[in-house]
Amino acid sequence: MIPFSRTWPYDKVMGDIYVHECPFCGTNNVRLPLKPAELSSIHEGKKKLLVFPCCNNRLHIIDTDNDYLLFDQDIR
Repeated sequence: MIPFSRTWPYDKVMGDIYVHECPFCGTNNVRLPLKPAELSSIHEGKKKLLVFPCCNNRLHIIDTDNDYLLFDQDIR
């Protein structure tokens, strides 16, 4: 079972990946430095270091689906 405390929702808008709010600093509508093609490789097993551009906090993405990013640590 996937722990909900390690997930964060995202959206794809015109080829960019956005989160509604940064889990660390609370900034709204943060564009992530990810490409939609990278989401499929992450889902297939490749880990990705994600640095939030608003506050430079870092998390490793270990899986994705159509709505959520799964991280290696709790963020909620």
